[in-house]
Amino acid sequence: MSLSSALDFRSLTDRVGRFRRRWPPMVILSFAVVAILVFVAVFAQWLMPTELGEQDLLNRFKPPVFMGGDWDYPLGTDGLGQDMVTLMLRAIQVSMSIAFLGTVIGAAVGTLVGFAAARFGGIVDGIVGILVDFQAALPFLVLALALLAVMPDADMGMFIVLMCIYGWERYARLGRGLAIAAQEQGYAVAQKALGASAWRLYFRHILPNIAAVLVVNMSLNFPATILTETSLNFLGVGIEPPDTSLGVLMGQGRSFLYKAPWIALMPGLVIFMATFAMSIIGDWLRDRLDATSH
Repeated sequence: MSLSSALDFRSLTDRVGRFRRRWPPMVILSFAVVAILVFVAVFAQWLMPTELGEQDLLNRFKPPVFMGGDWDYPLGTDGLGQDMVTLMLRAIQVSMSIAFLGTVIGAAVGTLVGFAAARFGGIVDGIVGILVDFQAALPFLVLALALLAVMPDADMGMFIVLMCIYGWERYARLGRGLAIAAQEQGYAVAQKALGASAWRLYFRHILPNIAAVLVVNMSLNFPATILTETSLNFLGVGIEPPDTSLGVLMGQGRSFLYKAPWIALMPGLVIFMATFAMSIIGDWLRDRLDATSH
């Protein structure tokens, strides 16, 4: 091997090594899992092989292909003969939509409240502090079960509101603390001296500088939001048939664990993959943020 070839090979090896350090295989796999789930959530209506709620009682409890079934029902059927492919697609769409919108809206509301506390201080800061402490002290499942008990017709909108309530106080604490610290930074002091409005200061300068921390916390909070939503639906106080979610499917499948285990195991596997992938991405983002901040 010539010297130039050896140098080229070493350079290629170094680039591959740097790429693997920046993008570990598990992180790439996690992004792939999340991308697939997002694709399914967006295009589920066009991917469903049957109409949601369509029943075929002659084909109840058909096993999936990997358990000896046929390709007419690749993922099997449930106790009403509904195609599990259709049910899984809709369940992923509902659960991912609730978790994503609940996390994003909760983060936005909480950050705005935190900014308001940092901006006005005094009585506003005191009221926000009381609300945050009240939310943190109140068991969320008790609150959610109480709300769902008096609102039996729960739908996606109701669950999105619940998920917003679930996470807003974390971002209020975080937004307040980061905003107060950012106000003492040179760029914020300079903007104040130049007469920048509070809106411009907070949303054009402070928010972009703390956005990375907020995104990391959203990625770490997302798995907890998924688990909370699926837990409520698993308890049978959530989405009503014929609509479904991952938690609803698990709740329905627990009665058939010996006869038709795939009804509960498949949504459980999707929940595990989604939460595990988002946790890995959140840890990776946190490590990257720590590395760039030093």
